[in-house]
Amino acid sequence: MEKIKEFYDVIIIGGGSAGLTAGIYCGRSKLNTLILEKSLIGGLATYTNEIENYPGFPEGITGLDLMNLFHKQAKKFGVKFKQVPVKSVSLSNEKKVIETFRNIYEAKAVIIATGGKPKLTNSLNEEKFLYGKGISFCATCDAAANIDKTVMVVGNGDSAIEEGIFLTKFAKKVIVSVTRDTGNLKCHKAAREQALNNKKMEFIWNTCVHSFESEGELLEKVILKNTKTEELMPFNIDTCFLFIGYNPDTEIFKNSVNMNSNGYIITNEKMETNINGVFCAGDVRDKPLRQVATAVSDGAVAAYYAEKCMSESE
Repeated sequence: MEKIKEFYDVIIIGGGSAGLTAGIYCGRSKLNTLILEKSLIGGLATYTNEIENYPGFPEGITGLDLMNLFHKQAKKFGVKFKQVPVKSVSLSNEKKVIETFRNIYEAKAVIIATGGKPKLTNSLNEEKFLYGKGISFCATCDAAANIDKTVMVVGNGDSAIEEGIFLTKFAKKVIVSVTRDTGNLKCHKAAREQALNNKKMEFIWNTCVHSFESEGELLEKVILKNTKTEELMPFNIDTCFLFIGYNPDTEIFKNSVNMNSNGYIITNEKMETNINGVFCAGDVRDKPLRQVATAVSDGAVAAYYAEKCMSESE
């Protein structure tokens, strides 16, 4: 079966907050714009029960409601959407080619906004408590919901320890599960000293998550396993924060754009990659903070310079 060809000014790969924002800006600039999203429009943000730190919503807003507003606004400006996975890309030539199962798309510019997913522990019952049911990947998002509660942090790198310290401003107790021996943290020295001296933080060394448990829909208990003795230790907690890494969705771009050692795409402040006409925005980009607000910023900048790039080449 011969594939159908379609032509656009801009193709945005990924329909999360960065991709939707880029779409809004491109659509408003009268660019013929297509967003390709392989799963859910709005991305990971749609699973967040309440976003309290996005400007303009003093009472907070659910991630799904916020992303629906983004989606509605992009459609208002004529952005087209197709929910299909991308099979391959060819980005080095002036015409960028993106292939799906049934279509071949060509564009003058491409914005990569594929995001990624936090790494999981792959422990028992984990899937049951994801996305608003007790397992979180964002202390900034969910700290305020844990005032005077007991939480757990899983991880021992910079993100885990720094976010754990941040959580002590809200929670009455922060239990930290660390796979390493006593006192051995992977984070930088200043965070290590601050954490070990924080009376609200309790470190459980040489442990990994065995299972997540509850008699209801919301997480109530985490069972840790000692990696040396295999002893099982139950902890009653309100939220478990996982900071064991993040997997950027960049596999199809690995032979095209420059990435760092962890697979994040490298850009300049204009969101330009190493390939002319190819931009990147959102969590898939090499940057220090991954939030809806920062993704929105990236998307706006990427769209602005994509339009500018096309104007200069005409």
